Amino acid sequence: MASRSLISTRALQMAAALIVLSLARPSLCQQRRELELVDTPTGDQLTYHGGAVLTGDIPVSIVWYGSFSPEKKAIVVDFVESLTSKPAPATPSVAQWWSTIHKVYLSNATAAGGGGGDTRVLLASQAADEQYSLGRSLTLGQVSQLAAGAAPGKGALVLVLTGAVVVVEGFGSVRCGLHGADTGAGYAYAWAGDAERQCPGQCAWPFARPSYGPQDKPLAAPNGDVGVDGMMVTLASMVTGAVTNPFRDAYYQGEKDAALEACTACAGVYGSGSYPGYAGDVLVDKATGGSYNAIGAGGHKYLLPAVYDAAKPGCSTLV
Repeated sequence: MASRSLISTRALQMAAALIVLSLARPSLCQQRRELELVDTPTGDQLTYHGGAVLTGDIPVSIVWYGSFSPEKKAIVVDFVESLTSKPAPATPSVAQWWSTIHKVYLSNATAAGGGGGDTRVLLASQAADEQYSLGRSLTLGQVSQLAAGAAPGKGALVLVLTGAVVVVEGFGSVRCGLHGADTGAGYAYAWAGDAERQCPGQCAWPFARPSYGPQDKPLAAPNGDVGVDGMMVTLASMVTGAVTNPFRDAYYQGEKDAALEACTACAGVYGSGSYPGYAGDVLVDKATGGSYNAIGAGGHKYLLPAVYDAAKPGCSTLV
C-alpha cells in the first residue's frame, strides 16, 4: 500500500479529526471505555505506548441491533471475512488494507491474548435483536451491555451495529461511532450505526452532502446503500482503533484521553490528492457509478479510511 499524502495535507485533515476518549458509566461498564468522534487538536507523533493490542486469532462477534436486510448483513460480513479469512479475488483489496494495519501496528506490539505473530480475524458468531430488547434509544452504557451479551473471551472483538431507526446517545451530534473495551475481561468492541435517516451529513459523508462546509456532489455509495456504506467507513476506522489501541495505552497520538489513532489521524483521507471536503482520487465502478478503494472477497466494494504510517510519515491509501 503506497502512501500518497504529504505532511502538509495531513496537517489540514487532522485539524478536522473527530475523536475524544471518555469513561463509560461505571454502574454498567465497570472498566469499559469508549473512543468517540469529536473535535480535537493535533498532538505529538502517533507512537506506541507499550500497551496491548489485539493480535493472533481475533474472534469477531456481530450483534445486529434492529432491522438489517440480508444484503446489508452481507456487506458487513464480507468486510470481516475479507480482512484475513478469505483470499482477495481482485485488487485493491480489503486484505491489502488490513496488511498495512498489521505491518505498521500489530506485528511489533504486545498481544492482549498472548498470540503474537500473524493475525487472523475470524467471524465467530452473529446474533440478531430485531425486537429492540433495550428500546430504540440507547445510552453508551447499553451499547457496551450489548457487546458484553455476546460473551466474548479474552482477545475478542465485538461489533455492535444499530439499525436506521435506533437512536444512540450523541449519534450524529458528537459521534458517528466508538470503540471501547472491558479491560478486566480483555476484549474490545466497536459500534457504528446506519446513518441514512438520522444524520447522513455527519456520518454518511462522502456519500451524502455534509451538514456544513463545501456542498459538492456526494460520491455514489459503492454498494448502493448510503446508510450501510457510510456505516462501513466509520466501522473500519473504529475496528482499527479497537485492535491497535483497545485499552487506551497502545498506539495513539496526543493526550491519552483525547487521542488520535491509526485511522482517525487521517480523517477524511480515502485516496491520493485528498484535502478537507474532498475524499481524494478514488475508483469508480463503471457499471454502478459507485466510488470505492477496496474490494472484498465476496465482491462487495468499500471506501476504507487511510492508515497513518509514522515510518513514512503520512497517510497510506490504497489508491
